[in-house]
Amino acid sequence: MTTATTVTTQQETRPSAAAKPVRWAADAVAAMREGARLRLDYSARSLWSVDRVIEEIRREEAPYAAVELVLRGFGAYTGEVIVRQTGGEWWATGGDYWVRTPDGRLWDPIEEAVRCYTGDGSLRLLCRDASGGGPRAQ
Repeated sequence: MTTATTVTTQQETRPSAAAKPVRWAADAVAAMREGARLRLDYSARSLWSVDRVIEEIRREEAPYAAVELVLRGFGAYTGEVIVRQTGGEWWATGGDYWVRTPDGRLWDPIEEAVRCYTGDGSLRLLCRDASGGGPRAQ
């Protein structure tokens, strides 16, 4: 008798709230690899590069409307880094997405990407804080 086994991928076992941000993050990774020749590997260290890219965009004074989707992708990428680092999960309400870490804190990496663009944030530091090292999210 042969027993059929089911192979479940990580994507299939994740909550449905993760579907869009995971896709946005993957799109950001592909865009950086193709356009900027920058390889993002979902490590906390890679967020240094993302912060630098956002800083370059800000210095070029690109209008927000022109970079809104790029920032969303970078925020989603950061959220995925946090999820992978902490074992957290994506939460969604009314079109907004957050990461909830196992300690119950909620983080808004997409909004943090926007704060980076305005010169008042850091995706690297958000990840550090969410991974256990810093102040609580608001």
